[in-house]
Amino acid sequence: MTSRRDILGMLAGAAMLPAISPIARAQAPAGEGLKDIAARKGMRFGTAISAGRNQFGDPAYRALVERECNLIVLENEMKWQALEPAPGKPNFGPADEVIAWANAKGIAVRGHNLFWQAEKWVPAWVAKQNFGPQPAKAVEQLMRTHVSTVCGHFGKGVKSWDVVNEAVDPADGKLRQNALTRPLGAIEQIDLAFRLAHEYAPQAQLVYNDYMRGDAGSARHRAGVLSLLAELKKRGTPINALGLQSHIGSWDETDKGRSDLVEWRKFLDEVSGMGYDLLITELDVNDRRLPADIARRDAGVAAATRDYLDVTLAYPRLRDILVWGMSDNISWLQTWDEAPRTDKQPMRPTPFDAQLKAKPMRQAIADAIKAAPPRQV
Repeated sequence: MTSRRDILGMLAGAAMLPAISPIARAQAPAGEGLKDIAARKGMRFGTAISAGRNQFGDPAYRALVERECNLIVLENEMKWQALEPAPGKPNFGPADEVIAWANAKGIAVRGHNLFWQAEKWVPAWVAKQNFGPQPAKAVEQLMRTHVSTVCGHFGKGVKSWDVVNEAVDPADGKLRQNALTRPLGAIEQIDLAFRLAHEYAPQAQLVYNDYMRGDAGSARHRAGVLSLLAELKKRGTPINALGLQSHIGSWDETDKGRSDLVEWRKFLDEVSGMGYDLLITELDVNDRRLPADIARRDAGVAAATRDYLDVTLAYPRLRDILVWGMSDNISWLQTWDEAPRTDKQPMRPTPFDAQLKAKPMRQAIADAIKAAPPRQV
């Protein structure tokens, strides 16, 4: 999505269901984590995590991540505007601290992201830069410096990178324009980003990451992503996979619950048919049109999660599942004000509640993984 919890502060210093079947209230898991369930199917389970005090800085939250996950992605700390808010002065400290902990615990790390295409997320100093009489060459050099610096710093410890994030405008399916694309061309800049990532992180899975959905309101978005992937394949761009952000639930008035999964399956068929791997990168559930009653709402979130995962995990080239936060209180959706719940209640979009107790969504994830076909080693 084009909004993220805490990113501004950092720079400064389910689907609507016609009926909800009862789902037993989840109990706090004892012993076996989601990572263990996933591992038996040849998959990994993980989460986004922030260096902030209510996530990485909270020992109880760290313990939850360690128990449930064998894969993490930094929520904001590896994004260009966070790493390098001023030119030539990268701040790797927050990311390094989290990665050192992950390495000590045997938790793999994804990189997110090298280039975020929305104009407002390009670092301000880049957007304001005068690229001189040869702007294309200047942009190429700037991109090379950025990728070589970041990939060089994090090295082989990062096995997967979101190289380009959200390049397709969902309104019309066309490629977004920003300070880097205007001198080079949008597709040329994206192609260069992946070639540079392959040069400086040859060991890494290289991913295009976006938030298209299955509903009618996302049809142009899906078409634009398919067009982009087809063009990159035609060019021989070194891209391995599509990251499915998977912010599911009620985002606009066009969502129709389970019926949207028909279009979603068609989309995944086309992506897989091009030879791309898949991964779920940012799973959560927008519950704004579900009932206020907590039990019914949690049941609806779990049902939407299970329906979505049953379709998406059917593709054996998908090996990684990441949620965008483990507990409700730290979800970016709590401060997303474009379409809040009309009753003003906090959303419940994640597998655990604010007290870090498992919710039905956690059980839905576990059950969907158990039902998925095993991956070949």
